[in-house]
Amino acid sequence: MKAVNKLNITIVILIVCVAVFAVWHNREPKATAVFGQQDEPPMKIGPKAGLLAPSFSLQGTDGTTYVVDGPREKAVLVNFWASWCDPCKEEAPELNTMATKYKDVLDIYGINVSSQDYKPNAERFIKKYGLVFPVMFDVKDEVYSKYNGAVFPTNVLIDKNGVISEIILGILSPEELEKKIIKLTES
Repeated sequence: MKAVNKLNITIVILIVCVAVFAVWHNREPKATAVFGQQDEPPMKIGPKAGLLAPSFSLQGTDGTTYVVDGPREKAVLVNFWASWCDPCKEEAPELNTMATKYKDVLDIYGINVSSQDYKPNAERFIKKYGLVFPVMFDVKDEVYSKYNGAVFPTNVLIDKNGVISEIILGILSPEELEKKIIKLTES
């Protein structure tokens, strides 16, 4: 009989502890001052929508060094691609169109992930499609790794505050891509 009483008491104590934890866990947060915080960019950096874009700088084929690092004058679309990628071939003309059409509010940076490509083929790709936006070579897979690259193409939409708006894996229709660019650039 004593063992049954000890078991019942243990069960009651366990239920009380779980109830106390549930009430504590679901309590209302204390009031905190938020004045001015709504327009501030996040402090965390990472390859995820809502976080600051991981910074990088790469030299373009034109000799200019291009940088993504915090606030900037224009939004940016970072396009990771490889010359053997059929969807990359399909979207290249559309990226050219968007780069020209939205040049006042959007930079497009094409980044060939050279560690997974053959650089001479990538150079032929640039010429064949007449890419009008800056193109860089990520020779050591450093930038692609910062963005947890997994597929080609990968397009990273970054707003003027340096915050990732969206990461697009694979290709979108030209209409879908343009809608996202309009939303990103507020144009």
